[in-house]
Amino acid sequence: MSITSTEFETIMGDKTKEIRDDLVWQPDEDHSDCVEFTAEIHSDAGWPVYARGTYNPAAPALTYVLIHRGAGRIYGLDLGKDHHNPDCENVGECHKHTWDEAVRDKRAYRPDDITADVRDPVEVWRQFCKEARLRHSGSLQKPPPVQRRLLS
Repeated sequence: MSITSTEFETIMGDKTKEIRDDLVWQPDEDHSDCVEFTAEIHSDAGWPVYARGTYNPAAPALTYVLIHRGAGRIYGLDLGKDHHNPDCENVGECHKHTWDEAVRDKRAYRPDDITADVRDPVEVWRQFCKEARLRHSGSLQKPPPVQRRLLS
């Protein structure tokens, strides 16, 4: 299933989108230094959308995304990861992915509204939510300190 650009704009414009719970970073089983969270997004329209965050302080790299259960990632912010658009334009390490029917989420642009540093995931989250018109009624905890694994 896919969504149209109009549906995407309607979802993004919906100011009733809300995450009600506190968010706590959990270890990511696939990446030793990464932590992540997943959060249900509630809205008056009942959009089938949730949020996901991943953070690798060793890189450092940070990603926040909105995922539509039928279409996949429809909107996202990446810090600390380079991106090349389908036309080979390099948009750099701070970029946002937005939905387009032709290329889905493959096109990104450099945002002006993300000014916080990648090492401050809580402030980046606040800025991401503001632009995405996503109200977070709870709090996002600071990520736990990096604990290196010992070789045995």
